[in-house]
Amino acid sequence: MQQAVRPTLLIVDDSPENLTVLSELLQPLYRVCAATSGEKALRLAHAEPQPDLVLLDVMMPGMDGYEAFSRLRADPATRHIPVIFVTAMDSTAAEMHGLDLGAVDYITKPIVPPLVLARVRTQLELKRARDELRGKNAWLEAEVARRMEDNDLTQLVSIRALAHLAETRDPETGNHILRTQGYVRLLAQLLRERPRFKSLINDRFIDLLTRSAPLHDIGKVGIPDAILQKPGKLTPEEWEIMKTHAQLGAVAIEQAERDAEKTVEFLALAKEIAHWHHERWDGSGYPDGLKGDVIPLSARIMAVADVFDALISARVYKPAMSYEQARTIIADGCGGHFDPDLVDAFLTRFDDFTAISDHYRDST
Repeated sequence: MQQAVRPTLLIVDDSPENLTVLSELLQPLYRVCAATSGEKALRLAHAEPQPDLVLLDVMMPGMDGYEAFSRLRADPATRHIPVIFVTAMDSTAAEMHGLDLGAVDYITKPIVPPLVLARVRTQLELKRARDELRGKNAWLEAEVARRMEDNDLTQLVSIRALAHLAETRDPETGNHILRTQGYVRLLAQLLRERPRFKSLINDRFIDLLTRSAPLHDIGKVGIPDAILQKPGKLTPEEWEIMKTHAQLGAVAIEQAERDAEKTVEFLALAKEIAHWHHERWDGSGYPDGLKGDVIPLSARIMAVADVFDALISARVYKPAMSYEQARTIIADGCGGHFDPDLVDAFLTRFDDFTAISDHYRDST
């Protein structure tokens, strides 16, 4: 049977006689380390095994007990060690001062051995209980973090699964989801640096926007294959049906919001993106003809990302354009199709957007 490890006590006193008295009293029960100065006490407080309790004399030359205690408390590595002041000052004011500083107890000299043993035992039991509670709290925090990570992963996988479901209806989109996620994240990060958007964009917004982006075309699951996969130009009637995917996506996400037991933040942005990412800055887009800042920022960001990726990707009805051709079309859409500030940010870091595209290039 493994023998229990004895608690370690650090006793600090500039008087060797006092150290001898305390050591002889405590050593039969505890592992005892001794220091004759505040400086040495600080060094021993960091040694292994670290003290479970410090008995600290107040009146010492050089660094007195109060200063040594202050330094122990200021150091994250030692601030958790309980300290009992041991001093010849037996006034109520001195005792209150020591306790006010944060000491767990106060023992006056000459010491009364049974009293010292009782107080040491009490403080060690309290420390053991605090350590156990700290360990349980750390475990609970780790468990909460693990479960949150699991929930987060489940949410991300579910989003991707829904997005890929939409893509099965339009198989040539390939890595469109990954590319557009990269575009919207980068574009939002660039916009955050601009005064116009500082109050609108923070880390949380960027995370939710990136998370929501794959659902922008979820409404395509409601479009007939004959239209969605048509190799040629759509007729006016077919185009009107195609445009309904924006509304269909928004309605589907809104239904999911109603089914949820509590508010799910990313769904609000996902609904905005699905509903309005085909709106245009000049009001000529669909489905609602929104104009300018009335179009949610999330949808305006998605519009640039979606159009850029559509231009540089091959489809059943068109070949892929070059980066420069796509760049020209985005630039020409400034103030018409797109928010001018978004176009400016996009063009300023154009090479970074093409790098994202290259990283997630469709296999041929």
